[in-house]
Amino acid sequence: MPITSRSNDSKGYAGDSGGRHNVKLVPRPGSLLGTSLAAEPMKLPADFALEGAEGSPGKVTFRHASHVDPRKPACVVCHPRVFRILEAGKTSDGERVQHGQMENGRQCGLCHGKSAFGLDRCDACHGG
Repeated sequence: MPITSRSNDSKGYAGDSGGRHNVKLVPRPGSLLGTSLAAEPMKLPADFALEGAEGSPGKVTFRHASHVDPRKPACVVCHPRVFRILEAGKTSDGERVQHGQMENGRQCGLCHGKSAFGLDRCDACHGG
């Protein structure tokens, strides 16, 4: 019989409203179930350098720390819709990040120039 409605009782058991199929939910070590994200800071991926194009004013190093609030991570804003998760600096279609795409409101330009600093602040990304 399929479970039609789920509930948790006071002892941590989950099941249908008729008491059938009850299973005790026990968090695995290292899982987020039963833990607070505020207690353990989120481990962000390492910084990485983006491939520069001809005429670039300088190297760009992408830092997740300047893009993510570890208390409220919202990885799905960028991943996997805009950028690949396991391939640093690659867009969802496998291409490299391109300034022309940003200028047209794609890739980094989805936020930069709108809700984040604009593309006219070259030194904010391109720098020593």
